[in-house]
Amino acid sequence: MEWLESTAEGLTIINLKGEIDLQFSPALRALLQTQLKKHVPILLLDFGEVDYIDSSGLATLVEYYQQSRSHSGRIALAALNPRVRSIFDLVRLNEIFPIFDTVAAARTELLRTGTTGPSPE
Repeated sequence: MEWLESTAEGLTIINLKGEIDLQFSPALRALLQTQLKKHVPILLLDFGEVDYIDSSGLATLVEYYQQSRSHSGRIALAALNPRVRSIFDLVRLNEIFPIFDTVAAARTELLRTGTTGPSPE
């Protein structure tokens, strides 16, 4: 797993690449813990280049979601391919994480309204 981070207008975007599985979940956890320590107000994860996520990756995201609530942090996901999206839908995490079709749509909506609810579909 690789990533690239950028921040603009209070929105931190992390572009993830590769597979998020048992081998790489610790790296994702460390990355997200860094965001927690910075009290990032809005975190957008760009899944456009993520091929696969397993239960350890999902647990890492849920952990961030729970911990970020202490500082009113928000998290959203964007650009999930159909395979990855089906995993989120199957375990109903689409009811917890806002999921957007594109990073641009997510960025616009998150900055405009501060949306933190379920997918805008």
